[in-house]
Amino acid sequence: MKRIACVFAWIACAALAMAQIKTETSEKTSAPAKQVTVERGEVVYVSGNDVVIKMENGEIRHITVPEGATGTVDGKTVTVADLKPGMKLQKTITTTTTQKMIQTVRSGQGTVTQVSPPNYVTVQFENNEVQRLRVPKGTTFNINGEKKTVFDLKPGMKISATRVVEEPVTEVSSKSNVMGTAPPPPPEMPTNIETLLISEAKPLPAPTPAKVETPAPAAAAPAPAPEPAPTKLPTTGSFVPLIGLLGLLFSGAAFGLRLLRRS
Repeated sequence: MKRIACVFAWIACAALAMAQIKTETSEKTSAPAKQVTVERGEVVYVSGNDVVIKMENGEIRHITVPEGATGTVDGKTVTVADLKPGMKLQKTITTTTTQKMIQTVRSGQGTVTQVSPPNYVTVQFENNEVQRLRVPKGTTFNINGEKKTVFDLKPGMKISATRVVEEPVTEVSSKSNVMGTAPPPPPEMPTNIETLLISEAKPLPAPTPAKVETPAPAAAAPAPAPEPAPTKLPTTGSFVPLIGLLGLLFSGAAFGLRLLRRS
């Protein structure tokens, strides 16, 4: 917000010669305030200038690295082309905030166009700029050798005035520094490696069965002499079964005759 103060150095009559407007600018700077922020993460993907980093809080962040940006990894200066997945990065951001007061002092002559006592007067300056100015309390004017107040100003009067414009400005600058470490190299394979060879035994061919030689038949022994035939046959037959069969037939015949008689 601009703060405008107008201090009138003197007021003259209409015959006062016109002069060029003079502008002087100065600034007052307060002590800068610094804020340091540290961010850490691990590179998970790199393609061209696009880098994907997993932050230490678990956030996945996509960053487009500007051309020419560099960082330090293990003490060496690297660019985005040198980044590899697995690298640990630390970004230190230093933000500097500076408060400034820009003061512009403009001196020149103009013509009073309107008076609004006791606080304001409107002046048209020689560059045709028209501005409503605030008159500080207690300001006096020298008119024809006499001290006058703002109530004595009239439209058409020529005045010489100094305008002081103060404008606060906040400047913020940021500087980042990236440092990191490369992932550990993969373990080296030992140079002296004892080679262990395993010999696979081939199955032995099935053994060929040995030929069993059939011994030559021995000479046949002479057959024993046949025993002499018996002179009397043994008794092997009996008439008991035949007698039983005849009895059964006779019993059947008798039973049949009895049936014929009853009929």
